[in-house]
Amino acid sequence: MKAIVIGAGRGSRLGNHTDHVPKTLVPVLGRPMLDHILEALRSAGFARGDIVFVCGYAEAVLRERYPDLTFVRNEQWEHNNILASLLCAREHLSEGFISTYADIVYEPGIVKRLRAAPESIVLGCDTELRRRYVGRSQHPETDAEKLSADGRRVTALSRHIPSEAANGEFIGVMKLDSSAARALCQAFDAAKARYAGQVFREGRSFERAYLIDLLAQMLESGTPMFRENTAGGYMEIDTGQDLEFSERWWREFEETRQPS
Repeated sequence: MKAIVIGAGRGSRLGNHTDHVPKTLVPVLGRPMLDHILEALRSAGFARGDIVFVCGYAEAVLRERYPDLTFVRNEQWEHNNILASLLCAREHLSEGFISTYADIVYEPGIVKRLRAAPESIVLGCDTELRRRYVGRSQHPETDAEKLSADGRRVTALSRHIPSEAANGEFIGVMKLDSSAARALCQAFDAAKARYAGQVFREGRSFERAYLIDLLAQMLESGTPMFRENTAGGYMEIDTGQDLEFSERWWREFEETRQPS
């Protein structure tokens, strides 16, 4: 099983913080977000040789600082989105994988639990999403990748789910076993054949699709998906305001967390 870090974009909403480095190297809690991610992956048993980074913007900086990672380039990073970035690493997906967004910080325990989960597709879910959106005007709650669930089983995935009806937010970290990886690639190919150059879901073109767009398509077609929860042990750093809030968010999580 491989670990795939999806980090091709620039992160323009962070302003001059990403003038010379990719978003994942912006310091949060005293060190680059990527270092937090690598620590979480290591705690779940991933050696550096098992980690693939999908790069694009400022890739030379990443390659110089992290020469022991495997790099795959998204040649069209300025014109596509997270879903296309993940599929750039297609040759590394076949044995199953954990994938993670690159602009997030999360408690390492969630990766361990995802990897150990028995189901084929398991999504990391933050059950405390609403607390993190208080005062977050630059990235409002309507932008959250929300999910609904019946127990562990995911029943819906969409930014359009009302927050009060959601069971949590997809944190951008997920586990797919080998059979699910094949199903994901097949679903991607089918969607591309049908929607290339057209609107795919929620007003987005196929080329600009988010990962949750394809996951939602698969879910609605009957593919079972499950969730593994964290109660606040996650934060996305998308804007300068998020950077300002990050230490408070993490302090609040540390004060309320239960031992893993």
